[in-house]
Amino acid sequence: MTDEKDSQVETSTKPVKRKRSAYQPEISIGTIGQVDDGKSTLVESFTGRFPDTHSEELARGISIRLGYASCEFKSCSKCEPPGNYTMENKCPKCGARTKLLRRVSFVDAPGHEILMATMLTGAAIMDGAILVISATHDCPQPQTREHLSAISVLGVKNVVIAQNKIELVSPERAKENYEQIKEFIKGTIAEDAPIIPISAMHGANFDYLIQAIEERILTPERDATLSPRMAVARSFDVNRPGTEPNDLAGGVLGGSISQGQFSVGDKITLLPGLKRRQKGKLEFLPVETEITTIQIGDGRTVETAGPGGLVAIGTKLDPSMTRSDSLVGSVISLADKPKVMNKFTLKTNLLKKVVGLSTQSTVSPLYQNENLMLNVGTATTIGNVTDIGSKGLVEFVLRVPVASDPGARVAISRRIDNKHRLIGYGIVQ
Repeated sequence: MTDEKDSQVETSTKPVKRKRSAYQPEISIGTIGQVDDGKSTLVESFTGRFPDTHSEELARGISIRLGYASCEFKSCSKCEPPGNYTMENKCPKCGARTKLLRRVSFVDAPGHEILMATMLTGAAIMDGAILVISATHDCPQPQTREHLSAISVLGVKNVVIAQNKIELVSPERAKENYEQIKEFIKGTIAEDAPIIPISAMHGANFDYLIQAIEERILTPERDATLSPRMAVARSFDVNRPGTEPNDLAGGVLGGSISQGQFSVGDKITLLPGLKRRQKGKLEFLPVETEITTIQIGDGRTVETAGPGGLVAIGTKLDPSMTRSDSLVGSVISLADKPKVMNKFTLKTNLLKKVVGLSTQSTVSPLYQNENLMLNVGTATTIGNVTDIGSKGLVEFVLRVPVASDPGARVAISRRIDNKHRLIGYGIVQ
């Protein structure tokens, strides 16, 4: 697979209105890996909040939707690393008051193979990732391989590996699993990633894990002058049943701002917007509304938010419009809007092997009239191949339109054995 540098979105002349809140988490870190390897437990140990909150998730014991939670990384100036890294206000070793390093948001991706589209949605808003691998089984498992490939094709390059559940295995087994991990990551974006043995259940070695995250997953440089963009990863109605009409809160949009800034009072547009069926035909209507509130990862309300970490934007929308993730895949913008595309051309790059299967097979070339699953930001659509040109240029007609800027990365998946499997990526031309 060849690597290609993303083209940059053109800057806007829109001035910076306010300074973003210092309380906003400055980075979004994904937890990825095979189902039941301990991703959600790791997030809970970091943040004190279990990210699986949907009733079906609690009943089945697996992540189904993207989960979110935030915490603060801190350090003690009196202790030597890694023992000086913690999440506590007081150093657990010497009792001295700790200093804030960073506020961090976690995006917890489901590990089950049938939920790969949801995982790709989450990968679109990750700045880095923790690849969680259980020491209790051989490495790699199918979704361990698939998730690592997914973040790679979507441009996420900074990875830390958490070798989890070490409390359940012997030292000999832990060492054997460690060697399996080292062999697995050869030639990948995680080849030189630190491998930290941990117990997410008991919080063991979290000082080493925080140190690795602080050194490996750095906060990207942000440009507040770019035209604001936020891909909607969740949308929901926060009103409880029985709420009086006059007390109803507007619909809420969740995600991570990729560039620029949004402030309370901004008039925003969502594209492609609200889906409806008119005379048997599927249509999308642009949605215009106003920002009424902005909440950051810990529930704190702020006036202005920028890139880094997860935000929930309250709006004046009828809450029925945002219920049950109905606006996921839309892009929020101001005056400088992304283009809504019913078709586009991708500069494609295919993987050598199909990932996500227990046995790997070679990726065959794309063919005319093939239907493929395409993940564009947080949007998922089906693209029909209408023309295959030279140098990897492929034209698609989309079943569901997407809003995107040139240079966006698109994950490409093919239906194999009745499931969509990741086979490569493309760059929007």
